[in-house]
Amino acid sequence: MHLETQCLHAGYEPGNGDPRALPIYQSTTYKYDSTEHVGQLFDLSVPGHMYSRISNPTVSAVEDKIAALEGGVGALCTSSGQAATLIALLNILCSGDHFISTSTIYGGTINLFAVTMKRMGIDVTFVDPNASEEEIQKEFRPNTKAVFGETIANPAIVVLDIEKFARIAHANDVPLFIDNTFATPFLCRPFEFGADIVIHSTTKYMDGHAVQVGGAIVDSGRFDWTCGKFPMFTEPDDSYHGLIYTKDFGNAAFITKARVQLMRDLGSCMTANAAFLLNLGLETLPLRIAKHSENANAVAHYLASCPKIATVNYPTLEGDPSFDLAKHYLPKGCSGVIAFTMKGGREAAIRFIDSLKLASLVVHVADIRTCVLHPASSTHRQLTDEQLVAAGINPGLIRLSCGLEHIDDILEDIRQALEQV
Repeated sequence: MHLETQCLHAGYEPGNGDPRALPIYQSTTYKYDSTEHVGQLFDLSVPGHMYSRISNPTVSAVEDKIAALEGGVGALCTSSGQAATLIALLNILCSGDHFISTSTIYGGTINLFAVTMKRMGIDVTFVDPNASEEEIQKEFRPNTKAVFGETIANPAIVVLDIEKFARIAHANDVPLFIDNTFATPFLCRPFEFGADIVIHSTTKYMDGHAVQVGGAIVDSGRFDWTCGKFPMFTEPDDSYHGLIYTKDFGNAAFITKARVQLMRDLGSCMTANAAFLLNLGLETLPLRIAKHSENANAVAHYLASCPKIATVNYPTLEGDPSFDLAKHYLPKGCSGVIAFTMKGGREAAIRFIDSLKLASLVVHVADIRTCVLHPASSTHRQLTDEQLVAAGINPGLIRLSCGLEHIDDILEDIRQALEQV
């Protein structure tokens, strides 16, 4: 099926007389006919649901849909995008390990990597996504276990050269993790360019309506976990009577371990009701993301012509550093998020934001309604000036997320706000 059809039909196939819409299985528990069957479930020797922290029928249907959209062998939904990133990395990283991340990533993820995971004994090195392969290679260590990046960086709106980072990661026998939140599988499917694990904050475009926080991890099933660097997949797991993930689950070893070990122990699960709401968003994703991209392209070109604007970051603009990469990785559009800076710096940016009437000032992005934020004083407030620069942010940068309103109304709101600056 084409992706538009998968958004409607993948994951849930009703039988004769069953509900057409995905049901909400609002239950924490499941009933069984024998203790033997329960034991088999806990041995992971038969399929089924044992407890909703680990799996739930509604959530499973949405996981299957997301896996189909990305072209993976399986997916795991989580309580948030941050939980998805943490669980995905902790699935292969231990105290004493090291990984590499691009520097132009979401501020909350930078804090997770540089502060919280550091307290766990896991080190990270941030690299310029535009650095050469030789420069990035120098940052690898004997204990480097992963590479991480974002398809479209938040909020710098820099497009990642996925194939370059896949080559570097695989040359060092480590997987490439890609946060595909802004692009969604409709605009880019990172597995097709060599990525191994995809992560989403489903709170953003997948949900699309700003009603439910969530996250997802998708496993490509292509990375060789038997390469010698990841004994957690090839040695017995004592918490499951010595099963070996690569032996017992084949190319689904990563996503199975994430579910039955990490989700079991950390408990950052998605609820059935949250999955139901997420599914409603997924059903209209192709229509929405195409319109978001169309509106953002028009706004970006308008802003680029305004004398009060210093710079505009949007990959469809000729001369944008990501222009060529966007044509390769994002031929159908670049999502609805634009980053731009105003002449006059922080004060001018604040004046502009406070003068908007249609756009909402919210700590959110990728909504059906146009919204705006000043990252340096909100989502990236905890970063140092050096970290802000490395993340592609300066004090005057504004993140504008174009919604689904009529483009003339969005442009008029921007025009009248600029007049106040």
